Amino acid sequence: MALFLRIILSRDDTKYSLMSDVVLISAIVVYGLFIIFGTKWIFELMMAQNMKENVAIYYNRKILHMFCGGLIGAMAPSILDEPIYALYIGILFTIITYIPYYTGHLLYWVQTNDNKNDVNFCFMAGISVYLIWELLGDPYLAIMPLLFMAFGDGVTGIARNIKFGYRTKNPIGNVFMAIVCIPMGYYLGGLSDPALPIWGVIAAIVATFVERYEFGPIDDNILITVSATIVLFIGEAIGPLTW
Repeated sequence: MALFLRIILSRDDTKYSLMSDVVLISAIVVYGLFIIFGTKWIFELMMAQNMKENVAIYYNRKILHMFCGGLIGAMAPSILDEPIYALYIGILFTIITYIPYYTGHLLYWVQTNDNKNDVNFCFMAGISVYLIWELLGDPYLAIMPLLFMAFGDGVTGIARNIKFGYRTKNPIGNVFMAIVCIPMGYYLGGLSDPALPIWGVIAAIVATFVERYEFGPIDDNILITVSATIVLFIGEAIGPLTW
């Protein structure tokens, strides 16, 4: 939908530029809200199957990871003209997810009072894409930490939830995260200029390792994006590696 809007709103005349960007960002936010509120139906379906509430909420969070953060992030190089728009989108979703905690009216199908990691996810998504794209000038490297966090950590959580039925940091999840992230890092790294596929693999391995840890308010969303971002900056400075 967002790509379609980008095509039909693209004009040579600069007077249409602002309108096009506002409409595009609005469409992305509407899509995100559709996914957020759509998971309410999934929650009700899981509860009707006598699933534990905390398990259903955890599944829904991982659905949001992948179908909201992941898909929007994957489209970013194709639909966003400037990295600043990624930051705008991240901030908007940070506000959207924080408001229920602030007001006390939680989105009960995806949020709990003892875990506000969804807010961290949105903020880190926007800031990591913006910083890498702005400073390194490469949209494919820019989306890599976000996609590790969205799809890698998403699959990790689902695998652990299926096996244990509660939130845990068991290593089995990291095995699934590595399976998802290593090929992703290699592919996205290969699309960058210069091509940095090996650095993409290294970033994936580091992100997979740190996902197991949390330090108070510094959760896995922060650790994954920060660690992968640092690796990519090092890789850009050193240059391509070979096997």
